[in-house]
Amino acid sequence: MKSRRQAGALGVTAGERGFRCATFSALALLTCFFLVLMVSLFTYGDRHSLLAMLVSREILLALILSLSTASISAFLSMLIAVPAAYALSQWRFRGKDVVDTVLDLPIVISPMALGAALLIFFATQAGGSIEKMFVRFVFHVPGIILAQFTIVVALAVRLLKSTFDGINPRYEQVARTLGCSKTETFFRVTLPLARNGLIAAAVLTWARAIGEFGATITLAGAVKMKTETLPIAIFLNLSSGNIEGAIAVIFILVVIASLALVTLRRLTRSLKSA
Repeated sequence: MKSRRQAGALGVTAGERGFRCATFSALALLTCFFLVLMVSLFTYGDRHSLLAMLVSREILLALILSLSTASISAFLSMLIAVPAAYALSQWRFRGKDVVDTVLDLPIVISPMALGAALLIFFATQAGGSIEKMFVRFVFHVPGIILAQFTIVVALAVRLLKSTFDGINPRYEQVARTLGCSKTETFFRVTLPLARNGLIAAAVLTWARAIGEFGATITLAGAVKMKTETLPIAIFLNLSSGNIEGAIAVIFILVVIASLALVTLRRLTRSLKSA
């Protein structure tokens, strides 16, 4: 009897070891895959040409344009996404499933398709009137912001909805019993409890806006030194055969994404420990 139990225990242990080995192998394989991609980028070509491209006027202007437009679009997205996500999380209303599905469409639809939809809208009478009376979007810098906003606002809503879903409603109920209005409860109780999710959504939304390409090039075009964001700079350099220029831009994007992710992890850890 004892020998059977011991054999069963050994079998379970061997099975656990095999499962652990399989999972870590998958993790190591995936990590190595992306590391090989990064290493191949930075070992290709001449380093002097790469450094020259990093400080070129074209790349610097693309960097400034990407940072400024992504910051504006991320701010506008958070401004809209916070109340929208709260309403979607807390309230029940007719057609909620339809609204939920519509807000998920920008996440699953090709960004280029959304950019084409924006371009077609501005070709209509209503869109043309907006451009004539207010701001020109097609092949102009405001079009970059609009394209980025269209792509990232749905992501912000989805992230924030998950955050609001995870907050215990009893905290709001206690605040209401203490005399706080719904607005006061939202700003004094709900938002402080959701700060980790807010920070994560803001950082990820901004980083996603930096890398937006499909909708941007469709609506704002790929006009060199005018609507040339970092992703569009990669496209233009590859199209002209300037591999070093494309690698330089990719390097900048990797650095920005890495800094954003490291900052996000450190902020969330510090807030959890506070």
